[in-house]
Amino acid sequence: MKQYHELLEKVLKEGTSKSDRTGTGTISLFGHQMRFDLQEGFPLVTTKRVPFKLIVSELLWFIKGETNIKYLLEHNNHIWDEWAFKNWIESSDYSGPDMTDFGLRSLEDEAFREQYQEQMKIFQDKILQDQSFADKFGDLGSVYGKQWRNWKKSNGETIDQLQDVIHSIRHSPDSRRHIVSAWNPEDVPTMALPPCHTLFQFYVADGKLSCQLYQRSGDLFLGIPFNIASYALLTHLIANECGLAVGEFIHTIGDAHIYSNHVEQVKTQLVRDFKDSPILSSNSEKSIYDLTPDDIKIENYHPHPAIKAPVAV
Repeated sequence: MKQYHELLEKVLKEGTSKSDRTGTGTISLFGHQMRFDLQEGFPLVTTKRVPFKLIVSELLWFIKGETNIKYLLEHNNHIWDEWAFKNWIESSDYSGPDMTDFGLRSLEDEAFREQYQEQMKIFQDKILQDQSFADKFGDLGSVYGKQWRNWKKSNGETIDQLQDVIHSIRHSPDSRRHIVSAWNPEDVPTMALPPCHTLFQFYVADGKLSCQLYQRSGDLFLGIPFNIASYALLTHLIANECGLAVGEFIHTIGDAHIYSNHVEQVKTQLVRDFKDSPILSSNSEKSIYDLTPDDIKIENYHPHPAIKAPVAV
């Protein structure tokens, strides 16, 4: 994961201070590419612990075409909670304490943090126990899963991009059209968060499947380690589905940024030494559409401890 550390260092040294949608502020660099040879081990960051189980359940959520956080909560995955929670506390159905600016205040004010955690627990329990509540407030709109599996056409029909790209890889491996796009301009206003990882393309050569991702925006400390591992995993799963070995994962980022309240965490991470890359283990007998989180594991993962940082919502 040397490439990732080099990008962190480059942004700290050469990046431009910019404002952003969340009001947090970033140090930003535009346009960067990293390449990972998937034959050399699985690219999961080792200079801090990255929760691989969350990466797995989120990716399977995308693959299943899901857009409701109920599936994630059922697998103890809370990485999308804040966006759905925001919809609830800003609605007329919410009658609890004022959660204005909850993303920032909950980190600075102990009493507010306790209120926030209490309201979040109420919200999570309601999602899991009340299907009508989950339908209303757990759905994130036309996010990744819908675009991958159920892209809506102007005539009302839908396109299953993931199924189509797997068919294309199997039957026309030399095609230059093995592409899945999550960026649907018509649907962007209905998404809790417009897709950061917007488009990916597969490439077959010498019996190996490679993948290139274009990511319009990348939170380098929290998000990018997830994205690298997620698309490396997706490449492995689709390679298995198509009877191929894995090649490279190429990660192209538009706005690569470090949030201003992550700088000290990044500096802590950069002084840590690298550990050996872990090994991916998955159930190769199952179709990609039938996999469960228990079918995918990581072995020999011995990272440094996790480093906590706030999420900008």
